[in-house]
Amino acid sequence: MGKREIRLKREQIYEGYQILVNTTYPLKEKNEENNPQISPVAVDKRWPEVTVEWKTARMLQAALEAAGAAGQIVPVSGYRSLAEQRQIYADSLAENGEEFTRKYVALPNTSEHQTGLAIDLGEMAEKIDFVRPYFPDTGVCGRFKALAADYGFIQRYEESKEVITGIACEPWHFRYVGRPHARLMKRYGWCLEEYVEHLKDYPWGKGYLDAGGDIRVCYVPAEDSESVIVLEDEWEAEVSGNNGDGFILTMYREGRL
Repeated sequence: MGKREIRLKREQIYEGYQILVNTTYPLKEKNEENNPQISPVAVDKRWPEVTVEWKTARMLQAALEAAGAAGQIVPVSGYRSLAEQRQIYADSLAENGEEFTRKYVALPNTSEHQTGLAIDLGEMAEKIDFVRPYFPDTGVCGRFKALAADYGFIQRYEESKEVITGIACEPWHFRYVGRPHARLMKRYGWCLEEYVEHLKDYPWGKGYLDAGGDIRVCYVPAEDSESVIVLEDEWEAEVSGNNGDGFILTMYREGRL
């Protein structure tokens, strides 16, 4: 059985579907040409300005269709540039005050919206709050939440995790992390901060977290310049940085991810 090398440069820890973004791990400053490849959220042509990263858009559309959400769930806010996040933060400070803003609006470069991997959703209504759209646990919104992990999404900020995330509960804010990772977080009740930390208990070559269906997840610490992993040819792999000190390696047999 053959083997192959995967070489990971240290700067790659700042990109990928599982990057952790918060006040401790802010986004690195990027030029506009390095922004994520974004696509319109094809939920309704009335909101062409709401965009997310292209795979996130595809999986979101599939999840909404599975929930029967056409015309009932509205995309409120997706990808934001650094300039847009700065303006939203400043506007909230002026309109809502510091305490409210600290709870519900991320500081520039600590917002997941800048990655293109986050989407705020709201239940269809005549008037929708941009900062806190209404998204209950019942009806079509409840169906979407129940299905979200199967399409790679997590409710990023939950009430029980406020001390860890530093953000108040946001039932409307969903983050794409990929199907096996969302399912693992749902299974164990972990938020993204906890997931990234727990994966360090499964370092490359010493163990892995079993995601089921011939899918394995482990942590690869970043070396000073380049990290090298060697995989048997029977395994495919996806790699994401964690935006801190290493990589999240997802191994799977062909067609299983």
